[in-house]
Amino acid sequence: MPITSSPLNAIQKACGILRALSAKAPLRLSEITAAAGLNKVTTLRILDTLVQEGFVRRLDDEASYVLGPEIQAMIAPLQQPSDIREMARPSLVRLATLSEDTVLLSVRSGNESVCIDREVGSFPIRANYLDFGSRRPLGVGAGSLALLAWAQDREIDAVLEALAPQLQSYPRMTPEIIKAEVATAREQGYTLLCDKVVDGMAAIGIPVFQGSNRVPMAAISIAALTDRIRTRVPELLEGLRREAEFIARAFDLPATRAPSRPSQRRKAK
Repeated sequence: MPITSSPLNAIQKACGILRALSAKAPLRLSEITAAAGLNKVTTLRILDTLVQEGFVRRLDDEASYVLGPEIQAMIAPLQQPSDIREMARPSLVRLATLSEDTVLLSVRSGNESVCIDREVGSFPIRANYLDFGSRRPLGVGAGSLALLAWAQDREIDAVLEALAPQLQSYPRMTPEIIKAEVATAREQGYTLLCDKVVDGMAAIGIPVFQGSNRVPMAAISIAALTDRIRTRVPELLEGLRREAEFIARAFDLPATRAPSRPSQRRKAK
């Protein structure tokens, strides 16, 4: 007896399509199908409904799609003074001026990190591989790793197990490597990845903690050529920590310096 699709499955499929369009747009039908993991018939059927309801817009060429006006209408009420992007924007500008490199603001969405803002510095060679709205598996990238590293160990294990198929696209970021990087990040209080995600590129990141439970509400990171990061870790880290604390204060939160072990603090003296 065939298994019929439940309403929940249909909702999940629609969410997958919207998520694909939020990460990159415009997209053609074949690209949406691949990103959402659906067949073309199902994707087209759901897209037609989303277009009718205004959540997706079909462009004039009739071959590609973008998010529709209903999405913008839903987002508008969220753009309050407490919006993390608004609070963090001055910090991104200052960090881009300090480093002359690309500064990223990331938040967690399920088992992924989402780049919700970016400021590009003046250095000619730029880290443009992560655009506004781009998504990555948690742990892949300095900001993404900062969002994962301070979660509970059991949650990290569950996340990496769920992400195993996606991590195959990142051969130098296996679950085992990510766990080792998590341990290092907790020890030193920041994340540093060199040549792990993109050849010749590196990034350093720090979480912005939310409240006394030490759960990151966001992460800020600086991405650049590997040599530019490696040779300036103390300088960049000082700037990142200062701006993470500034963002937290803007939300009336406690100081955000990532906890490190006593032995690590003694080494820094």
